[in-house]
Amino acid sequence: MSDQFISVREAAQTLGVTEKKIMDLIDEGKLHAYKIAGQFLRLKKSEVLDTQDGGTVATEFNHYPYTRAERIKDFFYFNDFYILSLVIILALLYVIFYR
Repeated sequence: MSDQFISVREAAQTLGVTEKKIMDLIDEGKLHAYKIAGQFLRLKKSEVLDTQDGGTVATEFNHYPYTRAERIKDFFYFNDFYILSLVIILALLYVIFYR
């Protein structure tokens, strides 16, 4: 049976932890990592699932509330170009038609 290799990100999603936690588990020797082509770090999916089933890793649930003020701030941060463009277009239309 050929074993499937997964990335650190996929292992983190499978275990419900952060990628840093996966790297810490590799450093502690709880997970064995393989380098593919000397550069890509991969883990065996069966070993990750065994770690999950063994209960040696606690799932991390870091849920932080996204407040209304943060949503408004993010809206203006990510859409500032479009808002500024709309204001300039409206100002130019006002100048063209009402002056």
